[in-house]
Amino acid sequence: MAPRSFRRRAYFDEPFCVGFNIEVCELGLDLATSSTPPGPGGAVAYWCVEDIELGVGRFMETGPEVRASVQDVDGGVKVVTLADPDGNLLGLIENPASKLPA
Repeated sequence: MAPRSFRRRAYFDEPFCVGFNIEVCELGLDLATSSTPPGPGGAVAYWCVEDIELGVGRFMETGPEVRASVQDVDGGVKVVTLADPDGNLLGLIENPASKLPA
């Protein structure tokens, strides 16, 4: 039997992305990698931020490249994909339903 945390239902389930809320973390599985193929590690980790434009601005100060611009994917949820100088991808997600710890 799988551990309890692995039996959670997705709160967001679309052909391009599946999202789970796990405690104070959000796990998003990006199924639509044809537009932005994964980086060298084969995956994109999305970090939840309160303000995606502010988050992008802070990351751009360190030299990443925008691979997929900010998109509203549904219900005010916004995502962006960035690449570091080595080509590793990282995503930011703004989700009004997610509560970040203080």
